[in-house]
Amino acid sequence: MSIIFGTAALPKIACLVTDSFQTNKEGKRKGFNVSVDYRFYLGKENKYAAPRGLYIGPYYSYNHFENEKEWTHNSSAGSSEITTASTFNINTVGFELGYQLIVWKHLSLDMVLVGPGLGFYKYSASFAGATNLTPAAKEQLRDALEQLVVQKFPGMNYVFSDKKIDADGVLKTSAVGYRYIMHIGFAF
Repeated sequence: MSIIFGTAALPKIACLVTDSFQTNKEGKRKGFNVSVDYRFYLGKENKYAAPRGLYIGPYYSYNHFENEKEWTHNSSAGSSEITTASTFNINTVGFELGYQLIVWKHLSLDMVLVGPGLGFYKYSASFAGATNLTPAAKEQLRDALEQLVVQKFPGMNYVFSDKKIDADGVLKTSAVGYRYIMHIGFAF
């Protein structure tokens, strides 16, 4: 069994400009990842005892990201500042095939070679200072937020291809995905 956890964050965005919105500065960016897998080492295929060799097994992974961003909204009435706060959660369940190599008695090189799975995605966004925005401007801001996620996460254009953030600022979807990981660790 392996348990993996750590911090993660959405990458910084230099600048995004739409017809009436422009990003000003990054706010908080934080997040974390937790993954668990259970491994069955294939005794007949492996020359050495576990945890060295070829393995198969199920996995579960949870990723949580939080991001704040400041925007300038330009309209005929002037410009205003808007802050967006977004969360992005990804739950993935799947099956993996991998190989773990132990070098110098304790250095572990672990490679998940094939890891198909089903991902469940939920993106939520809220606006502060957006009291004077028209429904069309709010829609344009939601599209800009979606564009930021698609630009920085490989494959999200496929996952979000036929989905839109709804009026409440939420986008939920699921998609088949693929996991490939390489770990360097300490075997004990």
